[in-house]
Amino acid sequence: MRNIIIQIVYYASVILFILGLKRMSSPKTATSGVEWAGIGMLLAVIVTFLFPNMHNFALILSAIAIGTVVAWIAAKKVSMTAMPEMIAMYNGMGGGAAAAIAAVELFKLSSDTSATMPITTFVLAITGALIGGISFSGSILAFFKLRDWLKNVYFPMQQIINLSVLAAAILLGFTLYFWHSNFILVLFFIASLSYGVLMTMSIGGADMPVVISIYNAFTGLAVACEGFVLNNIAMIIAGTIVGSAGTLLTLLMAKAMNRSLLSVLFARFGGGTGAAVEGTTKSMEVEDAAVMLNYVNKVVFVPGYGMAVAQAQQKVWELASLLLEKGIDVKFAIHPVAGRMPGHMNVLLAEAGVPYDYILDMEDINNDFPNTDIVIVIGANDVVNPAARTDKTSPIYGMPILNVDQAKQIFVIKRGKGKGYAGIENLLFFDPKCLMVYGDAKQVMSKMIQTLKEQE
Repeated sequence: MRNIIIQIVYYASVILFILGLKRMSSPKTATSGVEWAGIGMLLAVIVTFLFPNMHNFALILSAIAIGTVVAWIAAKKVSMTAMPEMIAMYNGMGGGAAAAIAAVELFKLSSDTSATMPITTFVLAITGALIGGISFSGSILAFFKLRDWLKNVYFPMQQIINLSVLAAAILLGFTLYFWHSNFILVLFFIASLSYGVLMTMSIGGADMPVVISIYNAFTGLAVACEGFVLNNIAMIIAGTIVGSAGTLLTLLMAKAMNRSLLSVLFARFGGGTGAAVEGTTKSMEVEDAAVMLNYVNKVVFVPGYGMAVAQAQQKVWELASLLLEKGIDVKFAIHPVAGRMPGHMNVLLAEAGVPYDYILDMEDINNDFPNTDIVIVIGANDVVNPAARTDKTSPIYGMPILNVDQAKQIFVIKRGKGKGYAGIENLLFFDPKCLMVYGDAKQVMSKMIQTLKEQE
């Protein structure tokens, strides 16, 4: 009877996971989707205590309490600009947990020369351990890179060495099945964790969202594999959902970056410095830029990471609302990898209350730029850089971009003359039609709003 109750609750939890994920697909229902999935996870955790072979309750409850407090405080304090690294960190914890489960099961095997494990179970355990370890170390390194605590690292024969370490991890894993040894098990995990670090250390520029989604998929697949090992239906289905969603997101992000999945997984991320840029940029005072907005018919806002840093989304929408009241056509153009994670800008604009029908994806708005009077770029850089079309030496060459340079006039709101995440000059800034409006995005928006109101 107890087992039946456990399975029923697990299936109920899975249904909540699926419904929650479905609701997360729309900004209108995303909050309730997170709540539904959270309730499902809570039910799954509670019912797990009913298993007859459960023990060490004090240790388990202590771990849950500590994890809950730490996560609650971190989630309350984290800013939107730090959300990508927080996601990378938590994603890594999921992969690490799956690898730890595998380590326990494999340690039982490696510690007893007479022990046996069905080949299917072993393959699933070693696969979960491998990709869980890669996801853990890779996500942690991604966290450091997103925090700007670590720069890209390149060295000779990098990809050959990377693939050699991966091959060694796979070979050690299968050797463990025939030769039980704790030493081999330790070497296997060292190789797995090392490959995660090696795979991530050469990430360059706008590839970061792709890598985050890859590790999201890895974590889900690792959890699903260990679910089969433990015969836990909730882990199997939940892990499969996360793995498939992460894989689909990876494919979409790779397509947005104009990369094949193989090149994302095994080729060098980024690289190159781009050609030298000739010419100078032209700047404009905030008040003058605001005045020009009175004499246009169509304005497109292009938000980027700079808007997130300044927390300017509320002021951006306030300015857009003023323009709408004047009868000006206003839209927001979103690049798939704008910011530091997929959907970063969509979340910020939704938080500011921007109606969803004003927000357009790249493929839906790119053809409108030639008919746009003014484009206001707010802290975006690489996703509007024409070098992606013309400069074969650029690390972003081939990446689809927003066709901002085709607009009649461009304003770029930027704090300074620094480069984007890819570390290259932006050709757009040197375009004769482009005017730089230097300053904190939130303060610039406030001055524009004040200037427009004074002219009413």
